Amino acid sequence: MAGTVSAAEAAKFGAFADRWWDPGGPMRPLHRMNALRTGWIARRIEAEGMAWRGLALLDVGCGGGLAAEAFARRGAAVTGIDASAEAIGAARRHAERSGLAIDYRVAAPEDLAAEGALFDVVLALEVIEHVADRAAFLAALAALARPGGLVFLSTLNRTARSFLLAKLGAEYLLRLLPVGTHDWRGFVTPAELARGLRRAGLAVTDSMGMTMNPLTGQWRESRDLAVNYLVAARRGDGLGA
Repeated sequence: MAGTVSAAEAAKFGAFADRWWDPGGPMRPLHRMNALRTGWIARRIEAEGMAWRGLALLDVGCGGGLAAEAFARRGAAVTGIDASAEAIGAARRHAERSGLAIDYRVAAPEDLAAEGALFDVVLALEVIEHVADRAAFLAALAALARPGGLVFLSTLNRTARSFLLAKLGAEYLLRLLPVGTHDWRGFVTPAELARGLRRAGLAVTDSMGMTMNPLTGQWRESRDLAVNYLVAARRGDGLGA
């Protein structure tokens, strides 16, 4: 399996590690959207009849652990992996202070897939736009999900509006993110993501747009996928080619 980690991207986010849990810091947009995205995911997990206690959940590209902690608080057995040792260090320190038992590791998804690890739920939130090999990344996510398991991704659509709002607006005008956080060319359209998931043996079951109010910074659910969006998928009994 080809390597999925971009060393430059891992270093970029590792540099933010000491402020990952600062709600007014460089990860401010993630703090503000976290309840929306984790809530949407949680409702779909519960709709499947999955019990939180003992649910094996993997957070790929977990960063400092915003999503990982949200699901650990619900009772899931959470593993979080990231290519940045600095981010994993921040995640471990915050989980320890919060009294949460989360298995954090410096690893790429293909590392766990090679070990034969399997999870009921696999997350990759705001990650795929930063990986070195998109097809290999999706293949690794699929390999890590149990047959019938759920995979959730959130990312940014590659549209004129996302360039204006998520790149120019968020980084240069509103300064919501450090300049250089995103490369618009790496954004992924829903059609591209659906094709990639299908080739990896995953079928899209639902999607949601996430829209931010630029005046308040608050996020809400939307059917508009033009900028930020979430996708839910399910692994079949066999993986695709």
